[in-house]
Amino acid sequence: MLQAFLHGLILSIGLILPMGPQNLFIFSQGANQPRFKQAIPVVVTAGICDLILISLAIIGISVMIMAIPILQGLLYLVGFVFLLLIGRSIWRTPRVKDQEVKALSKRKQITFAISVSLLNPHAIMDTVGVIGTNAVVYELSSERWAFWFSCVLVSWVAFFALAVAGRLLRRLDRSGNALHIIHKLSALFIWGVAIYLLVNGFRALS
Repeated sequence: MLQAFLHGLILSIGLILPMGPQNLFIFSQGANQPRFKQAIPVVVTAGICDLILISLAIIGISVMIMAIPILQGLLYLVGFVFLLLIGRSIWRTPRVKDQEVKALSKRKQITFAISVSLLNPHAIMDTVGVIGTNAVVYELSSERWAFWFSCVLVSWVAFFALAVAGRLLRRLDRSGNALHIIHKLSALFIWGVAIYLLVNGFRALS
C-alpha cells in the first residue's frame, strides 16, 4: 500500500508542477484577494473538482466519457468560452499601486474555478490519460485507494501553496509591476489555450 501511495505522490507532483490555466487562476486569486481567507473559495472549489476527476479516473468512468467524440467536442468548446472570460478578467486586473484591486466575488471565483478544472480538457486528459491509466496497475482495493488518496492530497496541498505564493508575491512586490506582468502573461497563456481548445473542439465535432 505504501508503494501505491508513493507512486501516486510522485506522479501527481509531476503533473501539478506545470503552470496551466487552473494553477494560474488560483495563483492570481491568491494575489488579488485583499485577504488570504477570501481566496479560500477558489482553492476549495479546485480541490473538490480535482477530487471528482481523480475519483472518476480511478473507477474508470471518465475514460468512457472522453471516448464519446460529441461530448469531447462540446467540452472543448465550452472550455474555450470560459477560458476567454477568465483571460479577460485576469488581463483587466489593475496595478495594485494604481488602485485597489477589484477582487472577484465568491460566486465568480467558484464559477471560474469549476470551468478551469472540469471544463479544461488538459486537466481531464492528465487525469484520465495519466492518473487513470496508472491506477489500472492496482486492483480496486486498498492499494488503489492509497494511490487515489496521495493524488488528491497533492492537489489540495498544491492549490493552497499556489494561493499562498500569490499572496506573498503581492506583499513583496510593492510597486505592483511584477504582478502586473504576471497577470498579462497569464492572460495571454490562457487565451492561447482557449484557441487550442477551439481548434480541437471543431476537429472532434467534424
